[in-house]
Amino acid sequence: MADGAQSTDPAVQAELDRLFAAGPGTDILGLDRIARLLARIGDPHLRLPPVFHVAGTNGKGSTCAFLRVALEAAGYSVHAYTSPHLVRFNERIRIAGHLIDDAALAPSLAEVLDAGEDVGASFFEVTTAAALLAFARTPADACIIEVGLGGRLDATNIIPAPLVCGIASLGIDHEAFLLAPEAGTPDDPLDRIAYEKAGIAKRGVPLVTQVYGPSMATTIAKVAARAGAIAMPRGHFWDGMVRDTTLHYRDQHGALTLPLPAMSGGHQADNALLAIAMLRQQNVLRITPDHLATAMRRAHWPARLQRLAHGPLTAELPETSTIWLDGGHNPDAGVALAAALRDGPPLHIVCGMLANKDALGFLSPFADQIISFQAVPIPGHAHHDPAHLCALVQHQLSIARAAPTADVPAALTALGGVAEPHILICGSLYLAGEVLRLNCQVPD
Repeated sequence: MADGAQSTDPAVQAELDRLFAAGPGTDILGLDRIARLLARIGDPHLRLPPVFHVAGTNGKGSTCAFLRVALEAAGYSVHAYTSPHLVRFNERIRIAGHLIDDAALAPSLAEVLDAGEDVGASFFEVTTAAALLAFARTPADACIIEVGLGGRLDATNIIPAPLVCGIASLGIDHEAFLLAPEAGTPDDPLDRIAYEKAGIAKRGVPLVTQVYGPSMATTIAKVAARAGAIAMPRGHFWDGMVRDTTLHYRDQHGALTLPLPAMSGGHQADNALLAIAMLRQQNVLRITPDHLATAMRRAHWPARLQRLAHGPLTAELPETSTIWLDGGHNPDAGVALAAALRDGPPLHIVCGMLANKDALGFLSPFADQIISFQAVPIPGHAHHDPAHLCALVQHQLSIARAAPTADVPAALTALGGVAEPHILICGSLYLAGEVLRLNCQVPD
């Protein structure tokens, strides 16, 4: 999936146009194409600084944000590769602390595309190769790489020896790619997800994981053992909790008491704890409790329960409005949102979802908090028809006030007359990116 990448820089846009024209137009899994592509540009993945490799269904991007801020607080320069972007393609590639600039991005893409014209690489594979090429050419102390889809067959899994691997929360998503039958993989859907994510395990490398159901945990343990990884599940090798408005962590090195994450939502404590565990289960880069505390206070990740600032999109709403933006789009994300918003006031929902997402699974956990629902399209992507989505929530979730709306600006205009509206715009990272663009809150 090409993620609708656009650039205001003509040179970058020319390379993106080449990529769209040459690629297969969909996500494809496997390591053969990325291996051939990297070989043609000098195998940059073999010349990276120490790598933190992060997989998971939800929370991996936030985990990467905590890792980066902690490392930078310690004075280290850090590369980071994450996906998808929200507004600008450049958000995917951070070189030594700064988003890649257009002057570096265009030639990196061009070099990869020139080298791999006959490889048939996907959008994500080309992007991954370009990022690794840029990373290998710029000195840094550490590299944070987020898995794109799954783990075992994801292009980022070409990295042979990360410093440490981590797996965030797990749940059902990307069913068409990760749950298709394949010989030798588990039959149970959740076990299959666990199997795919655990595929990032490498011999002799710590694999730091969260708490999962017994069957999923067993699946991950088997994959880790087969790979020769050092399995470090939460609850055994490390653990943590929120208590008395602070974050408590413990492992074989001792106990820590840290501030709660500044990022909204109780689920961010789990993401922060995973990042802490990953940092403490390696001995190459020195991280102190003060560096970790800085990460708790400063780390942020756009479109994850982000409160929108005053801007062009929100200008017509009452000053007493509260407007949250979240790109979550699967049932586990719905559960996390429900927990984060449970004690707040009733919500006016503006929602757009891709056609291949489970709308009811996402919305059901917080349906009892919804007092009005507006469904909008997602420009440039196949999405749930707004009228059909409204009919679905009316009949299945008993939300009486549901109406299709042309777009997010129109939906917010319709709420302009509500006194002190509390609004959640949700359902898709692509929609979230459009919202941030319209409100002039471009991630940096």
